[in-house]
Amino acid sequence: MSVTHASPVWTGEFRSPRNSAAEVKGSIHDDATASKLGFRGGTVAGSIHMDQFVPGLLELYGDAWFETGGMSLYFTKATTDGEAVQATVEAGAERARLTMHDVPGDQICEGTASAGPDAQSELSKRIDGQAQAAPGSLRILGQIAVGEEHKDIPVRVEAEHLLKSLETLTEPLPAYRDGLILPPSHLIRLTHQVRKHAVGKAGTSVGLFGALETQALAGPLKAGVDYVARTKMLKLTESPKTENAWYEVLVADGAGKEVARVVYYLRFMKASSPLWA
Repeated sequence: MSVTHASPVWTGEFRSPRNSAAEVKGSIHDDATASKLGFRGGTVAGSIHMDQFVPGLLELYGDAWFETGGMSLYFTKATTDGEAVQATVEAGAERARLTMHDVPGDQICEGTASAGPDAQSELSKRIDGQAQAAPGSLRILGQIAVGEEHKDIPVRVEAEHLLKSLETLTEPLPAYRDGLILPPSHLIRLTHQVRKHAVGKAGTSVGLFGALETQALAGPLKAGVDYVARTKMLKLTESPKTENAWYEVLVADGAGKEVARVVYYLRFMKASSPLWA
């Protein structure tokens, strides 16, 4: 970690994240589908970029970050398979500032991280600044209501999957192999299993992560462990090109204790939906 008295900053090495979902035809990760929607090619999931910040956060907060730490990222530019990007963590009194850039210097994402829950996280501020979609304006998400909840959803990431993924993970830390601790991308994998419950009534369309927030409450969360999740729709918004769902996933252990909270901002492309044809 390079440090100055005014602004301690950690800057990681350039990494080349892989598009691990490139084979999912009809998704934003598929070259043909993404290209039709105006992207340069199949996109790397934003959750994969989250892993690149972890070494800097562990230097800043120590291993306790896996127990109570949070990360909140808003994605500003999609990357394609193998495209090199660099993560930066800038320490602050109450929260760290996170940024990622590609080789030309374009920003890929920005956000915050903290040692504990943060009411002023990147997503907290952004969701507060979004206006609720006008009644009747949504077509893709028109059958979903704010406040809608789904409970008692079993979720699990197998240890074998985590260990296999370390072959392509940008930061294959010993804690993941030796302790089976879920990296942020796999905490997203764990909670993304509830997507069919949270937005299952969405019309046919292509979606992508607009922002993600992970918050450990009583971690670390681990592979090979059974958890139970519940979801709540927080807000529905729209832009000229997208309809957007903001929802949270609360994860509990077998005893019913809440151990993590994840917030999703999913963008559904209007151009991909027959409802907007």
